[in-house]
Parts: sequence; structure tokens; C-alpha cells
Amino acid sequence: MTAFPTRFMRSLALCALLGVASCAATYKNHGYMPLDEDLQNLIVGVDSRATVDDLIGAPALSGISGEGDYYYVRSRKRTFGMFRPQEVEREVLAISFNADDTIANIERFGLEDGQIVPLARRVTDNSVVKAGFLRQLLSNIGALNPADAFGG
Repeated sequence: MTAFPTRFMRSLALCALLGVASCAATYKNHGYMPLDEDLQNLIVGVDSRATVDDLIGAPALSGISGEGDYYYVRSRKRTFGMFRPQEVEREVLAISFNADDTIANIERFGLEDGQIVPLARRVTDNSVVKAGFLRQLLSNIGALNPADAFGG
């Protein structure tokens, strides 16, 4: 009779231990950030885009065109149990270039520097505003040509 309570308490303790361990926070790292030692080798106004590519590698993000600025982004997200992942660390390295492809500036931004960017909503004006769905549907009936249906 004494073996059952001992075994029950051990399995209960094991379940509690597994429950606590499953609720531990997990962290995921995303992106790439060049090492500070490699960045110190870059000289503003002297080194070119090709030098940046050779020393620290091409970024995953660049400006709108192929000749745009370079952006290196690294972030760390924490997931805790069933809750939505939360970004706890973000670092952005921006390397801008002059017209002659030499480095103009090297800047670092962190999560604390982040700002909300308002997105401009542009709506294309169309001619459907005045006509309802049924009016549009019925207006197409007169535009059908039966000869087109038979290849004539």
C-alpha cells in the first residue's frame, strides 16, 4: 500500500516539472548583422559598394533599385507559452551611398528608435461608384453578340 502513494507523488512531480518546463520562453533570432570588427574596416567616403560586398556581404534588403542603400536587419522574438510572439530586440544597420558609390554614412538603429510609420492609403477612383451591382450586371446583357459565341 505504501508503493502506490510514492509512485503517485513521483508521477505528479514529473507532470508538474514537465508543465513548468513547457511554459519556458523560447527565443528565435532572425536576420544577419555584420560584426563590429568588420564595420570598423569600412571608411566613410573612401570605400565603395563593392568593398562593402566583399567585407561584410550583400544585405537581404536594399533600396528600391539595385543601386539603393543597404539595410542589415536582425531581430529577436520571444515566445512564451500560448501567447503571441513578442519582438524583444531589433537592430538595423543602414549604409547609405553617394552618387559615386562611395559610403556616405553608416547608422545603427535599435528597437527603442522605432517609430510608427503611417501608411498612406491611396484609392484609385473608378466609375463604379454611381452604378450598383444589378445595374452593372444588366448593362452587360445588351453588349453580348450571339455571333461571337459560335465563332462567326
